[in-house]
Amino acid sequence: MSTRPTHAMILAAGLGLRMRPITEYTPKPLVSVGGRTMLDRALDHLAKAEVGKLVINTHWLAERIHGRYADRADITFSHEEELLETGGGVAKALPLLGSDPFYVVNSDIIWTDGATPALARLAEAWDESRMDALLLLARTATAMGYEGQGDFFLDAAGVPRRRKPREVAPLLFAGVQILSPRLFDGAPSGKFSLNVLYDRALEAGRLFGIVHEGRWFHVGTPDALPEVEAALRDVDG
Repeated sequence: MSTRPTHAMILAAGLGLRMRPITEYTPKPLVSVGGRTMLDRALDHLAKAEVGKLVINTHWLAERIHGRYADRADITFSHEEELLETGGGVAKALPLLGSDPFYVVNSDIIWTDGATPALARLAEAWDESRMDALLLLARTATAMGYEGQGDFFLDAAGVPRRRKPREVAPLLFAGVQILSPRLFDGAPSGKFSLNVLYDRALEAGRLFGIVHEGRWFHVGTPDALPEVEAALRDVDG
């Protein structure tokens, strides 16, 4: 990629039901983990990547997020009166994200970088002529707080294959990606999952992935907080 993305969207509209009772009064992106909110940690990564325009979608307890970042001129909010899921949320925000490829980051995950920051690695791997979406994939064997069967296999060319029923895949979608606005051409209206567009890009040979080199954490429940905080202390020193 000749230039890194200048725009990014952070998905922060979820209800955080598994994190209750904490999320009855605090939106999950504002839950503090190791002294930093999950949303602040995502913003830190994007600042390091020199992203200048940020869009945050909101729904549950939106006023808490709006109030916290009201003085940030680089942040625009995309409020959803009705939850639009991941695909619908990004589609709604497209007019705010420019005409070039942009980052999309989930606010309910935490990652630490390897030798090269993950966002920089995504930008370096992006090939506009071949890609509509480039996903960061984490190893299930080292992912903390993940209990699923994985999402993808990845070949030597960076082409993913979805896990079939009864298969166990070594990689999961890490909630960090670069998307082209082109991915949304002909997308459904209203609420829909980004998985709909991933599958379409897979069929067209335009979905790719890279494997994350650092640590990856999913904070799903209040009981998971102490373990993740202890692991982050080890990483951060």
